[in-house]
Amino acid sequence: MGNSKNNTSLIYGLFLAFLVWVPLPMGSNRAWAWSLAEVWVFALLAWWLVLYLRGTVVVPPALKKARFVIALYCGWLLLVVVQIVPLPISVVEVVSPAVLAVADRAGDVQRESILLSLDVYATQAFLLKSLMYLSVFLLSLLLLNTRERIRQALTVLVLVGLFQAVLGAMMVFTGYEHGFFFEKDSYRGVATGTFVNRNHLAGHLEMVLAAGIGLLLADTGGGMAISWRQRLRNLTQWLLSPKMRLRIYLAVMVIGLVLTHSRMGNTAFFSSLLIASLIWLLLTKKTPKGPAVFLLVSLFVIDIYIVGAWFGIDKVVERLEKTSVDSETRDEVVQYGIEYFKDFPYLGSGGGTFYSVFPAYRGEHVAGFYDQAHNDYLQMAVETGGAGLFLLGSMVVLSFGAAFWSIYRRQHSLYRGLGFAGVMGILSLMIHSSVDFNLQIPANAVYFMILLAFSWLAIGMPRRSE
Repeated sequence: MGNSKNNTSLIYGLFLAFLVWVPLPMGSNRAWAWSLAEVWVFALLAWWLVLYLRGTVVVPPALKKARFVIALYCGWLLLVVVQIVPLPISVVEVVSPAVLAVADRAGDVQRESILLSLDVYATQAFLLKSLMYLSVFLLSLLLLNTRERIRQALTVLVLVGLFQAVLGAMMVFTGYEHGFFFEKDSYRGVATGTFVNRNHLAGHLEMVLAAGIGLLLADTGGGMAISWRQRLRNLTQWLLSPKMRLRIYLAVMVIGLVLTHSRMGNTAFFSSLLIASLIWLLLTKKTPKGPAVFLLVSLFVIDIYIVGAWFGIDKVVERLEKTSVDSETRDEVVQYGIEYFKDFPYLGSGGGTFYSVFPAYRGEHVAGFYDQAHNDYLQMAVETGGAGLFLLGSMVVLSFGAAFWSIYRRQHSLYRGLGFAGVMGILSLMIHSSVDFNLQIPANAVYFMILLAFSWLAIGMPRRSE
């Protein structure tokens, strides 16, 4: 059997190119962009499968470790498939009587079978995107099969985030506000990068910052200094090393995050950083903690009090202070969404159907058109039911647990760094998802699946590599 790494080198290169591309066209949140992304990823996975059938590659241990969460996700995909398969009226009457009520108004109750989805075309598109996310998860586990590749992937994520932060900051400072070759018609004066919505750039930066901090923590090893001369030498070496360059990149991305003026984006980032740092310091063992403590403290001191003061964290605080129940309608959307959920509690109204079903539940005083729920938990619940929310939630919780466990059990600093990236990134986006819809943006959903994969790589890479 040939060398698995060499046999997949081109697939791996194209996968990294995909990670660079997918955030660029407005977060791939346009039909042509997510269709291109789907074809790209499906082709790479099919290519790997051909190599596997020819016996030139093998399934890595990390994928075997993640087999249960893969099964959970496949179960969720099966649920979405059931939504677009004709079911007997008697079955639909039990699992989703509200669908029959809609069919009754449309005059379709005389049919012998009916679909659970209230918008079959939207659900079909939703299914294809969901298959893409699974493919990204699988490709991450299949291709990032060496420490070198893991470091390269982390570096690519950091560089992508750096580009988005620099672009967003330049648009704010220069007033030349163009995203992906189009002039911005909304969110002017705040950083959006190539995304349309500032909150989605914030969600993107939360995840890549988690990856970058994990990479930096992976390089904080080394012996404890026993003299001032040795401490000075170590500090000088650190200032001249690639670690310092990475630290500057992280500071620039924090500037970009602050310039989004996203209330929950900044809150989620700093909250998850604090919680993940405490977990790291409590769980790591048999390793010098001095460099890690210095790094984590510097992240708070420099990024909050210096970077934030210069680049507008006061404006974020001001937005938080001005937030009130009267000025926000998202809480009312949640209230109406709960009524929506009560009508489709088991299997949902169909993936991707929120935009077409919610208007029937929205109160007259909720202004504007809500094509998304601004709450990923609620949207998954109403579209795929309690069953879908349970399956996806279990997958995320198990992945978070794997990242948590890797910080405690793994000896190699890279795998503990991956665990930190998983804990912080998952926690940050889960906090942010309570008031926004980052997981409905293909680019951010792709990056979230990579974070989940990092959690399983952290515990699944062979111990002999340590």
